[in-house]
Amino acid sequence: MSTHTLDLTLDPDDSRRLANLCGQFNEHIRQIEKLLSLTIRQRGNSFQLSGNKSAVVRGGRLLETLYLATGQGELLSAGSIQLAMREIADPPDSAADGAAVIRTPRVSIKTRGKRQTAYVRSMERHDLNFAVGPAGTGKTYLAVAHAVQALADERINRIVLVRPAVEAGEKLGFLPGDLAQKIDPYLRPLYDALYEMLGFEKVHRLVEKNVIEVAPLAYMRGRSLNESFVILDESQNATTAQMKMFLTRIGCHSRVVVTGDITQVDLPEGTRSGLAQAIEVLAGVRDIGVTWFHSSDVVRHRLVQDIVEAYERFDRPAFLATAEAAIEQTATTETKPPQAAEAGQTGEAGEAAPRQHNDHSH
Repeated sequence: MSTHTLDLTLDPDDSRRLANLCGQFNEHIRQIEKLLSLTIRQRGNSFQLSGNKSAVVRGGRLLETLYLATGQGELLSAGSIQLAMREIADPPDSAADGAAVIRTPRVSIKTRGKRQTAYVRSMERHDLNFAVGPAGTGKTYLAVAHAVQALADERINRIVLVRPAVEAGEKLGFLPGDLAQKIDPYLRPLYDALYEMLGFEKVHRLVEKNVIEVAPLAYMRGRSLNESFVILDESQNATTAQMKMFLTRIGCHSRVVVTGDITQVDLPEGTRSGLAQAIEVLAGVRDIGVTWFHSSDVVRHRLVQDIVEAYERFDRPAFLATAEAAIEQTATTETKPPQAAEAGQTGEAGEAAPRQHNDHSH
């Protein structure tokens, strides 16, 4: 097989943008070389790519795309490079055209792929949203970003982040501390997203003022959550009674997002997941959005998508047939622009802030 060479110059010659593109110790360049099986040599803003013709052409397009993103304030990461390469490989009609942008005080997040965009549009239109799919598809991260944007725009007064106190077979009774201390490690992904979008000190100030509340699901009983953005994460581990209790906490001028993966239920054997039942029970209720994510939407390490698909083939619960049938239908209906929705349910993503971050793998 013959070796092809491409000489590429990226303009303008901006040292900060080039550092962002190449990554620390050229880690992004090494990642691209490994993904496309080519060799990249760099001198300033000049790059030379060597490899088979297809890899060289794709590598050149990828570098140009990523450099353009750095000019828009995007902070590149391994995940964003993986996603950008996937979009280049996709046909134009399946790329993330018309991506939604969520503004937060520290970063702006641009959606990747049609289902992430559909999910954000659905959160703009509906008071209650369900996001169902495998880990690493950005369900929780995008919901937290949307909540932070709503708080910054003063459309809500409080963010409430909730998780069931059940996780991967762990027995909380054997962990030290009170219930809040026992549950805190399981809420870490939510904290991490908040730190990235608001900063460590601001998050803790808002927690102290009870503007941001992170709590186990058991603490929701008896409450009415008004003017709040409420996220129930890992909801597949809520029982049917807990899910009904949670959904009836919705107060005036509030938004609720329920995320989960119905293939990762950690409830005792024979206990039905409240998430699976809720989707079935509420199928005909208006102003409820449901977004189904697929393994192809995973934005973590490239192996995660293969792992998820392997487990789906090995152990496929009966209700997944219904889920998969709904995926394409939801992708079609939810990707319609807001103006195509019913009157009173339209919404637009905010303008991009000076800096963007695309790694939605949290």
